[in-house]
Amino acid sequence: MIVPEIPIREARAADEPALAELDRTTWSSLHAVMPPPEAGQPFYDERHRPEHYLVAELGGAVVGYVRLVPPTPLACNAHVRQIQGLAVAGSARGRGVARALLRAAAARARAQGAVRLTLRVLGHNAPARALYEAEGFTVEGVLPGEFLLDGAYVDDILMGRSLTG
Repeated sequence: MIVPEIPIREARAADEPALAELDRTTWSSLHAVMPPPEAGQPFYDERHRPEHYLVAELGGAVVGYVRLVPPTPLACNAHVRQIQGLAVAGSARGRGVARALLRAAAARARAQGAVRLTLRVLGHNAPARALYEAEGFTVEGVLPGEFLLDGAYVDDILMGRSLTG
């Protein structure tokens, strides 16, 4: 699939209000296991820093983000990067923003020396799973019933892809 040119850049400290608002407006139990973020809650903290995020812009406005980090601080795991968050504003959905963010994350991971890219997705999030599969991710593990969301047990799906092929 051809993705239209969508400006992607590293997040900046000044993006915090826009990212916090995006996080609040896109929250759903379809993809989140944490409670919804509250108004006024900071987006960045010591574990979630601007350099961990790539943002997508349309018309000069932040419309999406992906968080890309090493999965652990261990040297033996330094060849892997993990996507730990992806959000796209409702107004920008269907325009290739998530796909562009995933591709930018893969490029950034390669530039950082990674040879694998992993993520976790909730089993009931069929649209996200389809997107990840279309971008080369495969299911590498399933934790059945790992989360209780909205009164139902939901699988935690572990997905990954090589960055060398």
